[in-house]
Amino acid sequence: MNPISYIERQQEMLRYITAQGRVTVAALSDRFAVSEATARRDLEALEAAGVVRRVHGGALAVRQAPPELPALERAREQAEHKRRIGAAAAALVNDGETVFISSGTTTLEVASHLRMRHGITVITNSLMVMNVLAGSEGVTLIGLGGMLRRSEMSLIGHVTELALAELRADKVIIGIRAIDIEQGLTNDYVPETMTDRAILRIGRSVIVVADHTKLGRVSAALVAPVSSMTTLVTDSAAPPDFCAALEEQGVRVIIG
Repeated sequence: MNPISYIERQQEMLRYITAQGRVTVAALSDRFAVSEATARRDLEALEAAGVVRRVHGGALAVRQAPPELPALERAREQAEHKRRIGAAAAALVNDGETVFISSGTTTLEVASHLRMRHGITVITNSLMVMNVLAGSEGVTLIGLGGMLRRSEMSLIGHVTELALAELRADKVIIGIRAIDIEQGLTNDYVPETMTDRAILRIGRSVIVVADHTKLGRVSAALVAPVSSMTTLVTDSAAPPDFCAALEEQGVRVIIG
């Protein structure tokens, strides 16, 4: 029988690591009949591909975020957690401030908790956020133009980014598909990545709102490292070790 190629071996290793959750270099060496040095090189290649995370003596499987459903279908997921997160994030907005609110079901909860506020300015690329705040006389509402992403009812692309370049906000409140300590903030819709990065640049502080199902996961498109966040607002089911690791990097964690 011909020996398997290193690509096939790494694919088999990935399946094994995914099944086990955590493995040691010694265990990989024994299972795949390679030296520990070769096993380490394979792990380095898998880590570079973003599918495992190296730890002392071995590696952990990286959980991939599932495909994102359209916004209206996602509204039912983690609904109570999202309401609590929305209330906690809205409480961070002070009178007189300008805040950017991105598209998404959790950020929509933030907007809902700002409807009765007075003397704030909200910038958004979300048609749903605009709809929620359109009747709020105390809120100055600035809507961005751009290309419509129908599944999110959001405006993205070059025109949106040109508008963002002319604006500044005290706070950016943004949702994200996945957050990983090493892999950073990631989303699954690659064409939206540059718009997300442009959003992050306009805020003096960045508040990410994400329920516990988004934590410790990785999606397809890198938006920014975790250091780009000022604050994470999440829920009581968030893993304590994940929250502690974020706080070690200077990110404030608020449980809604």
